[in-house]
Amino acid sequence: MHVVLAAIHSYPSPQAVPLANAFLKAYLATDEGLSDKVSVALCDLFVSQPTKECVSAILAEKPDAVGFSMYLWNRGKCLEIAAALRREKPELTVFAGGPEPTADPEGVLDGSALDFIITGEGEIPFVESVGRLCAGKTAAGIKGVSLFEAGRFVGSPPIPVQLLDTLPSPYLSGSLDPGRYSGVLWQLSRGCDFGCDFCFDNKGGKGVRRFSLERIGEELRYLAKRGVTQVFVLDSTFNQDVKRAKEILRLIKRIAPHIHFHFEVRSEFIDMEMARLFAQVNCSLQIGLQSADPQIQKGVGRIFNPAEFSNKVALLNETGAVFGFDLIYGLPGDTPGRFAESLDYAVGLYPNHLDIFPLAVLPGTRLADRAGFFGLRHRQKPPYTLQSSPTFPAREMESAAELAAACDIFYSRGKAVAWFNAVIAPLKLSPSAFFHEFRLWLKAGLGKAVTEADLSDHEVWQAQHDFTRHIFAAKRLKKLLPAALDLIDYHFYYAAALLATPPELPADSILERTDLLAQPFLLARSARLARFNYEIFDILEAGDLNLREFAECFTPTGSFAVIYPRSGEVFTESLIETYFTLLERLDGKTTANHVIAALRIPPEEARSFMEFAAAEGIVTLPGIQRGNDVTSHPSSPRSLP
Repeated sequence: MHVVLAAIHSYPSPQAVPLANAFLKAYLATDEGLSDKVSVALCDLFVSQPTKECVSAILAEKPDAVGFSMYLWNRGKCLEIAAALRREKPELTVFAGGPEPTADPEGVLDGSALDFIITGEGEIPFVESVGRLCAGKTAAGIKGVSLFEAGRFVGSPPIPVQLLDTLPSPYLSGSLDPGRYSGVLWQLSRGCDFGCDFCFDNKGGKGVRRFSLERIGEELRYLAKRGVTQVFVLDSTFNQDVKRAKEILRLIKRIAPHIHFHFEVRSEFIDMEMARLFAQVNCSLQIGLQSADPQIQKGVGRIFNPAEFSNKVALLNETGAVFGFDLIYGLPGDTPGRFAESLDYAVGLYPNHLDIFPLAVLPGTRLADRAGFFGLRHRQKPPYTLQSSPTFPAREMESAAELAAACDIFYSRGKAVAWFNAVIAPLKLSPSAFFHEFRLWLKAGLGKAVTEADLSDHEVWQAQHDFTRHIFAAKRLKKLLPAALDLIDYHFYYAAALLATPPELPADSILERTDLLAQPFLLARSARLARFNYEIFDILEAGDLNLREFAECFTPTGSFAVIYPRSGEVFTESLIETYFTLLERLDGKTTANHVIAALRIPPEEARSFMEFAAAEGIVTLPGIQRGNDVTSHPSSPRSLP
């Protein structure tokens, strides 16, 4: 018997990894009676693919049974493919599992081409179902399996796996090859101790079950050896067990310092030691703020103390840890004004990014059960988003979505955390008011509402630049504009350099015996040349910049710089204009001798500079650059059309 487990991802990304299906495959391999009779193949598909193409990819595996990992974003696609498979090959057994079937089992099955669904954690019912199918029987009567019998829905509650270490690791068992993906999902626990009314994580039983530290250590060593660069940690509250979280962070620091980790954490469990550990590890944190209004939080089963939250986040800022917040608009009792206040509160805490969503009234949650009581009008099909409530009319929901998009573009995608509050301070606008003005300006300029996905990184930078000019002119603050633009530009170049892969550095012995001026150097792809209004080091040394005070103390005499990565850090070198021009003119064809002659730079001075530039990875020779080819940007942005 051959089983195909299909994962239909929302879009290609480092998180598009079929971990759930790999758990099923790994667990089946432990059954001695079935492992010789049943083979399992993992199939990766995407929502954007035509249904016919998906069906062909699955049937090419010649399956006897097909299972889908179903989420709210792919429910419709899974059911479409299942129906097409049934038409193409009626004898196939087709089933599904995942959050959607668990939340809405009868709704998923009713009228579908599915033979049965698996609810909750799927390993045990999956293996039992496959065993039944191999014996020529149906999956009826298996715990955790729901189906229709004689036209009647027969449901069975999910059965959580109590000892998670009894489940083999998808990675260590070889069921999932991390080398096939640009990132990996890493599950450290299952379940949740918190009862947020809008969330499904704690359904099917209260409590958290965790994989052992021994298993986690083995997986971590394996991922590090395989050269994995990005890990998304699946743990609803990674830092709830404070001692365990610190032990894992120390393991990461020792075993996998090169891997970037993404954690979901809660603020109340952060202390100074933990904040320092987060800062010492290559990671980013996501914190579910949701709303800054304690009453709104209380209404959905959460407790929130703004002062305590701010104090905990201050520890992250003090240590330099990278973090972001989730915000939800449209929660029961929320209003446009309260959402704006939550946004202002969040930005004031200097998050690296904000993820802002409309409320989703998910099936099976307490909020869905009380939706009528709260007067929540929401979509009955995925993504179940709120359409309106008594306190948040439909038109205001649309405006909130545009405000969220403006924040996504200007703040999060624009990597504005380091300078945003300094730039808006003299405008005397709250963050939400600023984003509102940006939203109107952007819509007027482009003739339509846009999202961050509609713009390239360079277009986002252009928009930041152009809108800052616009609003500073409108507020009669042109004197402060040069410093504001320097802040924006510097951090744009810094972020670009940080994400770029530097070239291999030449050995000192090679530099010593090479006539550097006779070489056709070019600027490294990872280096950025930038012009600034002020001396850039005056900007950087000012720290938390006050634009008014800075403009009173310094004169915009202009400066030139090269910004580049080396050894995991980003360096900034202020240059005299002549050497800046030298770097600009290096094209990989013309020798440095030719360029310095035109610029009238003494050869000995030029040789010393070129030796420094080559040793630092600022310049390189054609054909020896490596890594990602990050597109070079001009030294000043063009205006948006």
